[in-house]
Amino acid sequence: MRKNFKSSLAEVLKSEGGFSDHPKDPGGATMKGVTLRTYQYFTSPDTTVADLREITDQEIHDIYLIGYWAKCHCDYLPAGVDFTVFDACVNSGVVRATRWLQQVVDVKIDGMLGPITLSAVNDFTPAEIINDFCDVRLRFLRGLRTWDTFGNGWGRRVQRVRVLSLNMIH
Repeated sequence: MRKNFKSSLAEVLKSEGGFSDHPKDPGGATMKGVTLRTYQYFTSPDTTVADLREITDQEIHDIYLIGYWAKCHCDYLPAGVDFTVFDACVNSGVVRATRWLQQVVDVKIDGMLGPITLSAVNDFTPAEIINDFCDVRLRFLRGLRTWDTFGNGWGRRVQRVRVLSLNMIH
């Protein structure tokens, strides 16, 4: 639901924080959750880490809206489910988040969120989707080789997303 984008973005940014360039993070240099590679895609291949550190709030807004929210069709998902999927898109990628949603709503898992997946969402309650999605997401994260480094934060993030998303259900 579009009306949830602004509040969902604010919540994602609470999890993403400021600048990071942790040597064990495969995403590399990141500012407010935007990787250098993503920023270069939206700006120029010549964009540097120094440029990334200076990313504007408007650029953050636009990248999250166009690159994540819109790509996962969050405008067409029920309240709560939209935030659950959006946060996973940001943290784990659009295709992976789409596959998790498809797994949860029991449709062909192809990473392409289209009318079949969106229709299947209506066969489940938002709470079912949110809980099952968060469970699938957490199982995936626990299997990553970087779980020992980032696992505590990821686990708290998924739990926070679950609670906030369930509270968004109307």
